Amino acid sequence: MRTFIAIDLESDIKKALSLLVDELDKGNRNIRWVKHEGMHLTLKFLGEISIEKVPEIENILKMISKKYDPFPLKFKGTGSFPPGMKNPRVLWVGIEEEETLMALQSQLEGELEKLGFPREQRKFHAHLTLGRVKSLFNIKETLLLLEKYKDRNFGEMKANRISFIQSTLKPTGAEYSILSEFELK
Repeated sequence: MRTFIAIDLESDIKKALSLLVDELDKGNRNIRWVKHEGMHLTLKFLGEISIEKVPEIENILKMISKKYDPFPLKFKGTGSFPPGMKNPRVLWVGIEEEETLMALQSQLEGELEKLGFPREQRKFHAHLTLGRVKSLFNIKETLLLLEKYKDRNFGEMKANRISFIQSTLKPTGAEYSILSEFELK
């Protein structure tokens, strides 16, 4: 099963970001947009795991969730990976760096590394993926619109729980189902 750990978004945030996607989407089939129901803040992508690993991962999530109070997430600005207009692969909305989020994600990396999941080599950059660029053909207008929102606030929410999520790849895109959730203390 293909899995990851994330913070699910409140419906108001999903709605605001879905409106942004609607504005950015110019009917261009060269960008695969994230669906409303699939919007989440990924903390750690685990990839394919065996069913036997599930209880071990859940024990880690249970332990970590008891160490952190709920904390704010502020959605601000837009951008791409890699940055700039030249060769973007991912279009995103930023999340202001927040101390608790960074600490939680770092501890998650460390604990999961003990289970054999490699630590991410790149620095964690909190973001919410809006779309993935399949081809650079005819996307300039979308990139110019994205640039227009680079300083825009898209709202804030309180992160109250972390979710262990299964991702099933289908021709229509990934479908997500929550395996378990852990309330922050």
